[in-house]
Amino acid sequence: MKNSVVFLIVSIVIAAGLWTLMFCPATAPYVNFWGTMCVSAVVLVTLTLFAEVKWWQDLGLCWKTFWTGLGLAGLLWGIFWIGDKVSSLLLDFARPQVEMIYGIRSDINPVLLSLLLVLLIGPAEEIFWRGYIQRALSDRIGKNLGFAVAVLAYAGVHVPSCNFMLVMAALTAGIVWGLFYRFFPDKLGVLVVSHALWDAAVFVWFPI
Repeated sequence: MKNSVVFLIVSIVIAAGLWTLMFCPATAPYVNFWGTMCVSAVVLVTLTLFAEVKWWQDLGLCWKTFWTGLGLAGLLWGIFWIGDKVSSLLLDFARPQVEMIYGIRSDINPVLLSLLLVLLIGPAEEIFWRGYIQRALSDRIGKNLGFAVAVLAYAGVHVPSCNFMLVMAALTAGIVWGLFYRFFPDKLGVLVVSHALWDAAVFVWFPI
């Protein structure tokens, strides 16, 4: 079952179930969001390890990896800043939905949240969604279609939130990170750094 199509589909379904539990209005009030997010991060990495995908060989951790990841995180933050301004002008519901997303950080210490995002949550998501899901899909259905399906899956697991802005945020981030991985599959470390720093920047350090 390891490294199989069935295990790949099951992994995506499990991720979707965890994200539904955290974000769906019907279930979210009954779970501790950040506690569940941390457990989900561990589950995602565990699934990746069981899939026998040797993602660690593509990390290439060095200073160049760090600075490239930092630059990509900054670029994505800028895209979101512009997107927030434009969407606020065009859509009446945009800013209230963004504020709803930021509401989930109110019950946790910002230093602790930063550590969780940088050291666990951000890296785990990138290892799973790009290092496993997009890589496995690309191997089976081609790099372009694999990229597209992985992006849609990443955005799709956020749909149960019923928050249009959150889904669009996931779609945008998924396109940026997925496109980078499409052309540089041996530089997963850049995406791990980018995702970790972007998470902390947009949620804690420089909220939009």
